[in-house]
Amino acid sequence: MTIVTGLDTDEYDPATSALIGRAIDALAGRRVAFLTGAGVSTDSGIPDYRGKGAPERTPMTAQQFLASEQARRRYWVGSHLGWRTFASASPNGGHEAIASLEASEIATGVVTQNVDGLHVRAGSRRVVELHGTMRRVFCTHCGQVFDRRDLAVRVEADNPWLAIDDDVVLGPDGDVRPETVEDFVVPMCTVCDGMLKPDVVFFGEFIPAEKFREAEQLVHTSEALVVAGSSLVVNSGIRLVERARRRKLPVVIINRGATRVDARATVKIDTGATEVLRTLAVALPAAR
Repeated sequence: MTIVTGLDTDEYDPATSALIGRAIDALAGRRVAFLTGAGVSTDSGIPDYRGKGAPERTPMTAQQFLASEQARRRYWVGSHLGWRTFASASPNGGHEAIASLEASEIATGVVTQNVDGLHVRAGSRRVVELHGTMRRVFCTHCGQVFDRRDLAVRVEADNPWLAIDDDVVLGPDGDVRPETVEDFVVPMCTVCDGMLKPDVVFFGEFIPAEKFREAEQLVHTSEALVVAGSSLVVNSGIRLVERARRRKLPVVIINRGATRVDARATVKIDTGATEVLRTLAVALPAAR
């Protein structure tokens, strides 16, 4: 069994150190796919929906957004206020560790449940964004795609009072709950005046089939799977873990708190993701 020594990590307790050693042994010499959730981005200042200390909030569903003008107004006010902080978040050591492992040809890529784009900004080249990305907005009528940064400029021009609202509590999707929305001018498509929607999978929507097939293919071409910062409540994540288990691949889970498949993991490490991922980024190239 590998003992974690001499690596740039926080001081783990002996039990956690032993688990990390077991994970390194399980992953050594293999090409590894990564599946990440909100817990990978908490060290970048983006809170988790479900982890300890998560805000008590229910994300807006697709049905609410599409059916109610008032709901869309509330969403766009909150989404814009949150976007300013959300967009300024920087990749943390966990994102950088995965990108480093990909550059070393150990990581085959990363499937992420996050919409923050931080894996891309950290330098990962093969990123499957299961739930979409906040970087883009599209028209539900004509399909025209807009860069979120350009839309943000237009939103503030139409709603100048937003520029001075600094009392923002950020949510995992870049959304906040504003106090008032009555005067907000909702952005519309500049091509056809249709309804705009962020290019993300809302609660109540299905992941596009082609996107999930891309995620499955990444796992299929790998020799191990690491789940980091996900409680695996969403069925898509569980399905990917099951794909790996059916092929008898090692599955390592790094998550603070329980997940739905802990009992089926090769190794479960109950701690934050960033430092463990940084440890793997040092240890796995050395183990080849």
